[in-house]
Amino acid sequence: MTVPIVRIGTRGSPLALWQANEVRRRLGKAHPELAVDGAVHIEIIRTSGDRMQQGPLSDIGGKGLFTKEIEEAMLDDAIDIAVHSMKDVPTWFPDGLVIDCLLPRADFRDALIAPGFNTIADLPAGITVGTASLRRKAMLLHRRPDLKVVPLRGNVDTRLGKVSAGEVDATFLALAGLNRLGRDDVGAHPVAPEEMLPAVCQGVVGIERRENDNRIAELLAPLNDSEAALTSAAERTLLAGLDGSCRTPIAALAQVDGNDMYFRAAIVRPDGSELIETERRGAVADAARMGEDAANELRGKAGPGFFIETDIDNVDD
Repeated sequence: MTVPIVRIGTRGSPLALWQANEVRRRLGKAHPELAVDGAVHIEIIRTSGDRMQQGPLSDIGGKGLFTKEIEEAMLDDAIDIAVHSMKDVPTWFPDGLVIDCLLPRADFRDALIAPGFNTIADLPAGITVGTASLRRKAMLLHRRPDLKVVPLRGNVDTRLGKVSAGEVDATFLALAGLNRLGRDDVGAHPVAPEEMLPAVCQGVVGIERRENDNRIAELLAPLNDSEAALTSAAERTLLAGLDGSCRTPIAALAQVDGNDMYFRAAIVRPDGSELIETERRGAVADAARMGEDAANELRGKAGPGFFIETDIDNVDD
């Protein structure tokens, strides 16, 4: 029996397993010794977020519920790396852990799933839209306050099933996840970022490791995508600057064009009653600085009472 050279920790959902297997594939391509059967082992770890399926994530502990047990396994040396959707990763890491390897970003857009309707404007007044995302709910209500938005938890298949069963009339999912799972059969309609700005780092897969593990750092180095690193730096710096422990919906999108970056960000009141946006254009070298500057501007424009402070991270399921 081959002793694993790298042990990957991941959640057990179909999308999480796709991501973990993609990391295993890329490791094998970059390092032939890791392409041998058994050289890279995938360890499924059930997280609190997987067990607690009732109610909005913002009410039961935030998106850290999807990473806590996996990170504990890494700190206990039970796994070597963890694979995450970066939009699920809290703003701050536990001491001793770091994410410095990001895969190329997939499609960052949200997708509308609404049988018979193609756009948000098409949706009939009063229909029920299911989502667990504070951001999606707030942005939808900002544009369509005549819609009813209810909590909808579960993995991609679960949420699609609830639409098919008529439990809700529509939902939104990340287009990246649908594409990765090959779900081109669900009638998904991409939503332009001008209409619904995506979650911070939506479409980005990150690989977490122990900070002092130089062996793993060397193995991961060829997998890191420089453009994803730049856009994530801008977006996550914004999130940190706005305090990732607030329940105010936050959205951001950084796009690289040669040596330049176009950066957009927004905050929304949870009921959708007010949306504040900003944008920046600058050099990619200033990515983090752009995120910080945008956060300062949005905080200044928001004024007292806009941010609702809690002890959880901004949640976008």
